Amino acid sequence: MVDFSLSEEQRAIRETTREFVRKELMPLENDVLRREREGLPGVEPDVIRELRLKAKSFGFWGLSTPEEYGGMDLSAVDQALITSELGRTFVPFSFGGEADNILYESNEDQREEYLLPTISGDRKSCFAITEPGAGSDTRAIRTTARQDGDEWVIRGEKTFITGGNEADFAIVIAVTDAEKGSKGGFTAFLVDRDRGWTSDPIVTMGQAIPATLNFDDVRVPQDHVLGEIGQGYELAMRWIMKGRFIIPARGIGACERLLQLAIEQATTRQTFGNPIGDNQAIQWMIADSEVELEAARWLVLYAAWSVDQGRPPQHDSAIAKLYGTNTVNRVADRVLQIHGGMGYTKELPIERWFREVRLWRIFEGTDEMQRLIISRDLLRGYRKPGAHFN
Repeated sequence: MVDFSLSEEQRAIRETTREFVRKELMPLENDVLRREREGLPGVEPDVIRELRLKAKSFGFWGLSTPEEYGGMDLSAVDQALITSELGRTFVPFSFGGEADNILYESNEDQREEYLLPTISGDRKSCFAITEPGAGSDTRAIRTTARQDGDEWVIRGEKTFITGGNEADFAIVIAVTDAEKGSKGGFTAFLVDRDRGWTSDPIVTMGQAIPATLNFDDVRVPQDHVLGEIGQGYELAMRWIMKGRFIIPARGIGACERLLQLAIEQATTRQTFGNPIGDNQAIQWMIADSEVELEAARWLVLYAAWSVDQGRPPQHDSAIAKLYGTNTVNRVADRVLQIHGGMGYTKELPIERWFREVRLWRIFEGTDEMQRLIISRDLLRGYRKPGAHFN
């Protein structure tokens, strides 16, 4: 028997998150829109900190963080459910108590200096692999780290780095052996900002402001290597793969909220004496959005379930990200169309969502990369069509 129902614990987690979003985050939406129109961050850091502490008071702290570090150590499915609820608002918020998954490769000294302060919120990290000439092709990075006595000297440029403007240290993937390349020639380094790297903000069409990071012969000690020398590409892929099903999970919540806005508009807005929902064109947009939303939901949950089963996540996460992020883009477009000219204005949050979700088809693996992964797995025989239940 296949059971698609949630457990009582999962329902409780989902409902607690939904109530938190409804009571604490949604009331901030108008202020977020106002602040962003004025060129300010949507939510001040102090407000985020207070919200995280409030969530911590009822146990929501470190969703994926192991219990030994004070976290919840939730399953991937539980994390997907929570992220979906957070997606029901555009207020930029995430629960505290988290650290980059590869930071757990830290040795004892690094745990004290980087991992534990990051979990507690006292330090901020960013992950730096993307370069001007190495986006989807992560094997093409050119930033180098050469050994000089007991130090490594890092030179190069990273770009579109999330959190790079705020981070006080970066996890930098650099080439340490050009001949080996990604097969043992990349290494991860923990590099404090005060060692000399700089960041420049990149203005985008959405609310996200990533950074370009510049490393001009930045020196780091030997003991700032994360993991093993030559393990950098493996760690990078582990970091990237962790987020792939989480991105479309957020899209599920956004789809639900946007579709509800469309339904309300279709039943209250009148033209020629009748609700616009009486028109077949509107009905079909709403129907298509509901069908695609539910398909995306189950693809995301299946990808998360695969992670919990210890299966290689790449194929299922690629399917979930490709379909889920495209679905939320289509839904946002339809909802904007249903609202007509008002949907295009900054008086409503629809255009803001429209701009934000467009990024989700690009970062942490473009549509094209997901299609490459899926097709390659099939063409090389790594996966067979319909193999999900085999």
